[in-house]
Parts: sequence; structure tokens; C-alpha cells
Amino acid sequence: MRKRIAIIGAGPCGLFQLIALKNDDLDLICFERQSEWGGMWLYTEESKTSTSEEPVHTSMYKQLWSNGPKELVECVDYTFDEHFGHSTPSYQPRSVVYDYLVGRAERNDIRKYIRFQTAVRHVNNEEGNKFRVTVEDLKTKTREDLIFDYVIVAPGRYATPNIPQFEGMSQFSGHVLHSKYFHDASQFVHQHVLIIGSSYSAEDIALQLYKFGASTITISYRTKPLGYKWPDERIKEVPLLIRFQDRIAYFRDGTKSDHEIDSVIFCTGYIHDYPFMAEHLRLDCQTKVLSPPNLYKGIIWSKHPNLAYLGMQSLVFQFTMFDIQASFVRDVILGHVTLPDVEIMDQDIEQWKEKEKKLEYGNGKSEFYYQINYMQDLLTQCHSPPQFDINRVILGVEELVKHKIENVFTYRDHTFASIVTGKKEFHGNIHKSWLNNFADAKEEFFSTITLGNDNTVDDEEPAIKDVIQ
Repeated sequence: MRKRIAIIGAGPCGLFQLIALKNDDLDLICFERQSEWGGMWLYTEESKTSTSEEPVHTSMYKQLWSNGPKELVECVDYTFDEHFGHSTPSYQPRSVVYDYLVGRAERNDIRKYIRFQTAVRHVNNEEGNKFRVTVEDLKTKTREDLIFDYVIVAPGRYATPNIPQFEGMSQFSGHVLHSKYFHDASQFVHQHVLIIGSSYSAEDIALQLYKFGASTITISYRTKPLGYKWPDERIKEVPLLIRFQDRIAYFRDGTKSDHEIDSVIFCTGYIHDYPFMAEHLRLDCQTKVLSPPNLYKGIIWSKHPNLAYLGMQSLVFQFTMFDIQASFVRDVILGHVTLPDVEIMDQDIEQWKEKEKKLEYGNGKSEFYYQINYMQDLLTQCHSPPQFDINRVILGVEELVKHKIENVFTYRDHTFASIVTGKKEFHGNIHKSWLNNFADAKEEFFSTITLGNDNTVDDEEPAIKDVIQ
């Protein structure tokens, strides 16, 4: 009998896993509670609120652009330029990245394996290394139990916000939200905004607020500041919030906010939350870990190795790593990779966790090289992994970091070399720098570029780099 595989979620991880398995003699079913694929990258106006009892999945927002160049994340079997039929800039709006993800899925003809608007309600193991999966059709409200040989959990890790508590916050009369529910920077024009957190979402939302005209943006950090060259006093960084008194914020160093705060945005990450998994199969840890517990190679549940989790690490990489993880799972299912005994798997898990403990918290460089080593380890395990030069990834990320240190407002105006070909991919003219480009839709974005032989950025208005210099 053919092996039956359940994949939970049709976001990037779930789609990449389907692509990895589609050519083998397997019975594949992917369950997706939304009406379309794309997971977190699926954003419409309807994404802001849920009209059903199902939680809103996406944490995207209007005018969100990728914070890493496409050349470092594109799949080796399907580049962005191949998808669009011409060269494209390195940094792109969310809608363009979504179009690319859908294009790869469509080319691989995997939609037929997906049951949309179907929520997984419970997963438990049965005798004989089987799993019983209870699913609900959200259209008919009917439930059924299905039996599978393997379960692959890939619903993403940005669903349940982590919201710390602070003294006086419950009496704060302004607007309070988590970054998951931040959908439009134009709603904060002329406001004094406090951001709590100092990772990628805090950085990007601060840039968005500045771009769209917030009066001031104060970033409150727990461990250390982002440390960029902010252009003026509209953005500043302060130690961690201690308490609110009315609309005045007080910080750990004894200072207080210069203005009454209008809005507070928590950029404090997420928690792993998979209530549909039986408790003894459920991943339960912080999301900001590079080596999740119980997962051999960060993927296989050691006590029940027919269960896999994808994309559960704190992400330095995304699509590139997802593709490697999907390849590893495929090779395990097909028997190309023989898993060691549970004791050996647990030892390997502990070794990676010990390595992580030695990293300096918040040190992006050490986290980057840790995940590079993880990816290299996976590549050596896979029978037929994606073929790309990991040294090009290293050089590209180092170049990205350099650009951000030089000017965090203009790093998206640079172009990069492909990790697939090694060549600079975009040849053309970008008519607006990121700071002056408010494109959100794909068509709107492509109207701001002209293909040609040169890489240039024109602007009708001075770029922010001129202000800084």
C-alpha cells in the first residue's frame, strides 16, 4: 500500500514539502484552513479581520516589502526572473513575493493535493506508527477521522502573538496592538508611537511609520538597541519600558517619553501554539530558538519519527532552509536517510542546543553562522538536496548587513548577485527609492521600474541618504 502523508498548512513550508514529494508514489493530502494557499504571504483587505471563528493567520501589512534580497531566498529550480520572464529588483513588495510562491506551486501542479477551508482539529498517534487526524470542513461544519503513516506540521509560527505585561498598561487610554495586527502605517500619521521590541518587525515597522509620517517613533529594547544611524530625532531608541502613567511611558534607565504616547505596538514575537496536536506530540517552546526541543535536525520528532515539523526555528533564512528541510523529510520517508536510534537523535538535539546556549543573545552574526552550519549539516544528510553555493549565501548576507549599517533607509535600493548563477540579476532603472516608493500591488511595483542595461535608482525627491550625509 502507498504511504499516506498528511501535511498541515499550505504556506511556504507546506507547499515546498508537496513539491518535494509529488513525484513519488505517495498518497498526499495537505489541509489548509484558508480558502487559498500562501500562508502568511496571503494578504488581502479581508485578512484584517476574520468573519469566521478561525483565527486570522497573516501577519503581513500594506506596503510591506521583503527585508532580504530575493537572490538569497529564491529556489534553485525556479528563480524570480524565470517566473516573471525578465529581471527584477532585489527587494520587492509582499504581493510580488506571493505571486512568485504561487507561480512555483502552479508549475509543479500541486493544488490537486490541497483540501482548502479544512481545519485540523486533532492529531494523535495510533498503534503501528500510524496517526489519527481529525479534520473539519469549514464550509459544511462536518468532521472526519483519517489515518496517516506520516504527519508533517507546517502551519507557520506567526499565528499566536507573545504580549508581555507592563505596569499601567491596562489603564493606558491610547491604541495598543501587536505587530500581527499592524496592517497600515498610514493609520499612524502624526502620532507619537512606542514600539516595544528590537528585532526585525520592530525595525521594519519603525521604518514604515517614518515613511508614512508618524510624528515620533520610540523603540524600547530589552537587551540592546538596533543601533542604526537614524536620520533625525523622529526615531530614537530607549531601554525597556517599565510602566505607564496615563500616556507617559517610563523606561528602565529612569527616563520618560518626551510626548504623550498615542499608540503602542508590541513587536515581541510569537509563541509556538499547536493546540490540535496531542500534548505528547506538541512542540512547546519559545519561537526565538534556533534548535527547538524534541526535533532531530530541527525537524523529526525523536520519540515518534513519523512526525515532522517544518520551519520551527527562529528564522535567519526562510525559503532556502524550507527547501532543504523538505528534502530531508522526503529522504526520510523514502528511506534514503536512515534515522538513528532515539537515544542518538536526542544526543544530537542536545548537542545543537548546547551550541546555541554559547551564542551571545541578540548577536545576529553568531545566529547567522549557527544556522549556516545547521543548513550545511542538513545538506550533507540529504540524498538529493537543492544545489546552490552556500558560500554565495554567506557573501550575500554579509553584504546585506553592510548596507543596513551604512543606511537602514536605503538598503532596499541595492541589487544582489544570485546564489544560483552568481551574476547580478537586475538590469534596469528603479525610478523611486524605497523611501519614496509606496507601491503595494504587483502591477504598481513594476510600473516603477524600466528594464535596461544599467542598475540605477532615480528619484523625484531627495533620498533619505542625502539627509543623513
